Amino acid sequence: MNNLFKKIRDKHALWYKVIVFMLAVLLCVYSLPRHQGGSVRHFEEMEQWPYEDLVAATDFSVKKSDAEIDLEYQLNKSHETPYYNRQTDVYKTIAEGVSADPHLSKTSVNGLLKVLDSAYQKGVYAGNIKEKLIYVVDGHEAREFSVNDLESLSELEHSLDSRFPEVMPQLEKSGLLRANLVYDKELTTQLSHDVTRDMIFPFKDKIKAGDVIVHKNETLTPELRNKIRSYNDEVAKYEAADPGYFQLLGQFLACLLILGIMMLFLAFFRKNIFSQNTHVTFIFMVIVLIVVISGQLCKYNQHYVYAVPFCLVPILIRVFFDSRSALFNFLNVILLCSFFTNDKFEFVFVQLITGIGTIFSVADIGKRSQLFISAMVTFVFYCLSYVAYHLMNNTIGMLTNGTDYVYFLISSACVLFSFPLIFLFEKMFGFISDFTMLELSDLNLPLLRQLSQKVPGTFQHSLQVANLAEEACYKIGGNPLLVRVGAMYHDIGKMENPRYFTENQIGEVSPHEELSPQESAHIIIGHVIKGIEKAKEHKLPEQIIDFIRTHHGTTTTRFFLHNYKKEHVGQFVNEDLFRYPGPIPFSKETAILMMADSVEAASRSLKKYDAVMIDELVDKVIDHQVHENQFINADITFRDINQVKKIFKKRLMNMYHVRIEYPR
Repeated sequence: MNNLFKKIRDKHALWYKVIVFMLAVLLCVYSLPRHQGGSVRHFEEMEQWPYEDLVAATDFSVKKSDAEIDLEYQLNKSHETPYYNRQTDVYKTIAEGVSADPHLSKTSVNGLLKVLDSAYQKGVYAGNIKEKLIYVVDGHEAREFSVNDLESLSELEHSLDSRFPEVMPQLEKSGLLRANLVYDKELTTQLSHDVTRDMIFPFKDKIKAGDVIVHKNETLTPELRNKIRSYNDEVAKYEAADPGYFQLLGQFLACLLILGIMMLFLAFFRKNIFSQNTHVTFIFMVIVLIVVISGQLCKYNQHYVYAVPFCLVPILIRVFFDSRSALFNFLNVILLCSFFTNDKFEFVFVQLITGIGTIFSVADIGKRSQLFISAMVTFVFYCLSYVAYHLMNNTIGMLTNGTDYVYFLISSACVLFSFPLIFLFEKMFGFISDFTMLELSDLNLPLLRQLSQKVPGTFQHSLQVANLAEEACYKIGGNPLLVRVGAMYHDIGKMENPRYFTENQIGEVSPHEELSPQESAHIIIGHVIKGIEKAKEHKLPEQIIDFIRTHHGTTTTRFFLHNYKKEHVGQFVNEDLFRYPGPIPFSKETAILMMADSVEAASRSLKKYDAVMIDELVDKVIDHQVHENQFINADITFRDINQVKKIFKKRLMNMYHVRIEYPR
């Protein structure tokens, strides 16, 4: 048992991700619609049928409209509508009698029975019927028929006499040929006098499974709308009786696959995101929120799903992470929410095109005005993709439906809510967005103004480091804005003892001359701790504080360590007394800042500024850091480090106005 607890404790981060993943799957499954496979819920506002042919999955009866029932009620009240009983054994008796007659050939019998079967299927009546409509009672069901759709007995006899002259004498002699629709005077009199509106038979037609209810691009007449409503009602009966266990299992597997792909993408291609539980929680929380909101809106009307601000997803993910993660996350959301719609391809096509367009509009987001531009771009892409889809499918009538454009406008306008949501998620999850970093880089902020006034040398050093690090980050990849802001704050701890740092000593005796190497090292190392304390006091984000923690890694104050060794020759030296507490850099940005800080500081000690001296200085400083394993935890390669060296050399030569000496 102890071993089990130990394993769980050791893998607690992984177990947390599994719990978040399964909770997201269950919430998505709960939000998905049930029993929607055969019915169509949002057709009332359509002018044309935009989908493929709607084929009946089961037999169903078409209901009469309220107007038709009212008309029939009035007709029944004004005059009698005759009721006829269908006798189902008439054709069977005739068939048995004809088949048993030895005087008839097999060919004549087969032809005769085929004609009789067709006639008796429709209905055969005796005498003359004056009314145009009659009711035929078949078992417990009474259906309305036009007399023109039936066949009289005299017409049937005449037809048989002309087609089968050798058979008719036998039929007349046997007396088998008779009507299968028999007038019911008692039922006609009773229903005509006692009829109420509720007694009117509610159905007028029957459609069999496999029949086409409505064809693609067909105009939706009142008759067709009534057929679709009747079909929906019939399907609803089966849905109510079916517990839907198989559908639930299918939805669970679908959500498991879609969200599982998202988790695998993070695990294999975004390890920095996957390693942080807060990042994983945020990504799956965004997915679940959109799916739940879509599910709630679709309970009222399926078409409301187009008003859901799906394009908020790529914006929020892009602001905190990267464009590829934003696109992949958006694809998962669209796949899940497509289950709420009948025309899934239309939904995926419109949303996917619009989402990609939105990602392009925020690819380099840095100003709040870009959110307004993104909202406009989103609406334009919605309209263009919607028009393209229906032109392509020849459903032009759908383009005149203004309601769809209103939904698109609502969804696009919700993009403007991304700014308050960014602020909210920053506080909830400890993220830092480009907007926040731009605010932190404002030189008029109290902390930076204090830095420039109290320690102007350190302030200038920080600006130079920011320029070097930002340029390097642009070259090898990373977040240039993040490294710039980190560089501006990395030395704020020097405000406590500014005179002990060389960049702030202008024409004065160094105070270190009165201190021992250990005391001097303690003060120099202390600026990291002081900086962290001051950063937390001013509520700087953790991502910025990380630059303060790591900008010296676990290196030593080499100058004071060297002096100490000179004073204690032959004695044991505890180098940890002269070592920064760390940690070492753990990202590309923190590694670049460490290199930029050391190179810029060392360059101030050069006695001569030329290309050779700068080349040697940059190589020496960075190679020493590599030798001390300061970058083993950072996602940076030797190729990247060589690129950084070239950039630093070039920028330092520009800073110190070094001219390249050409051979004479």
